[in-house]
Amino acid sequence: MPLPTKDILGILADNLNKRKSVLPISAATATRWAKGLDIPKSGKTILYTGHMYQLIPIIDAMAGQMAKFEDAPITKYFGLGRNVNKFVNMTAFMGMMASKDEQKDYDRMLRNIALLLKKAGVDFGYLYGEELYSGALVYDEGLDGAFAAHAKRVFGLFKKHGVSTVITVDPHTTHTLRSIYPKYIPDFNIEVKSYLEVLAESGIKPTGETGTELTLHDSCVYARHENVVDQPRELLKRAGAKTNTPALCGKNTHCCGGPLESLFPAESHRIANNRAEQLKESGSNVATMCPICLVSLRKAAKGTIKVNDLSDTLAKAYGI
Repeated sequence: MPLPTKDILGILADNLNKRKSVLPISAATATRWAKGLDIPKSGKTILYTGHMYQLIPIIDAMAGQMAKFEDAPITKYFGLGRNVNKFVNMTAFMGMMASKDEQKDYDRMLRNIALLLKKAGVDFGYLYGEELYSGALVYDEGLDGAFAAHAKRVFGLFKKHGVSTVITVDPHTTHTLRSIYPKYIPDFNIEVKSYLEVLAESGIKPTGETGTELTLHDSCVYARHENVVDQPRELLKRAGAKTNTPALCGKNTHCCGGPLESLFPAESHRIANNRAEQLKESGSNVATMCPICLVSLRKAAKGTIKVNDLSDTLAKAYGI
C-alpha cells in the first residue's frame, strides 16, 4: 500500500504546532555554521536560513526510511506513530541517522553565503538560536492552518528584532516569505531578497577568471515564481565561468523531484533520474542553487556527474 499521506502530513503539522519546525533540530545544530564568523546578533537586515540547509541531512535520512516503507504492510501503523510523536519527538531520532559529513557540507554552504555577503560589503545580522523554520514544507503540502499560525509567529519574531530586510539562502524560503506570507499576513512589510540577488546587485569582484565550465540547474521555485534566473548567471559570467545550457532551463526548467520524496518516493526518484540524464548531456559538472535539488540530483546521478551547490563555485571564484 502507498505511504499514508494523511498521517505523515499530520506528524509534520503536529511538529510545527508543538515544536516550531516540521523536523525539530537543536539550536546548536541550526547555528553551528555561524561559529567564528562574528555575525552581529539581530539587526535591520538579517541573513535568514529558514533552517533549510540544516534540515536537509535529516530530511534525506527520513526520506530514505520512507522509501523502504512504500507499499509495505507496516504503513498501516503510521497513525499510531503520529500519536506517539505528539508526546515523544520521534523525528529527533532521524537526526541521529543523518551523516555527520553531510551536515558539515551543508554548514560549509551557509558559511560560503555569509562570507560572500561580507566580501560584498553587505551589513547584516543573524538571529542565531531564535531563528525559526519558515514553514515552507507545510505550505507546499497544503496544511494551511498550521502554516498560517507559524507565519505569524515568524513575522512576530522579525518585528521583535526590528528587522526590515531579510536575505534568504534558498528558493523555497525566498518564495515562502516573499510571495506567500503577504497572503496570510496583510501587514507583512519585510523586504525579502535572495542572497543571489543581493550579490548580483553588489559590487563584489572575483579574484580572477576561474575558467570553470559548468551546467546550471535552475530551481523551479526561483525561476518560475521569483524571477531568479539571470542573477546566478551574471555572477558566474563576472568570474569568467562558462555556463552550459541543459535541455529545459530557466523558466522551463525540469523539476529535481525532491519535494515529492517524503510522500511519493518512487515518483520522486523517477523525476530526479530523468533530470540527471538531461544534465549529463550538457556536462559532467553541475551546480544547483537549492539544497533540495542538490541532494535529489546527487542521489540520482550516483556519481556519474559532479553535483555541487552554487555557493561552492561562487566562494572559489570570489576568493572565499
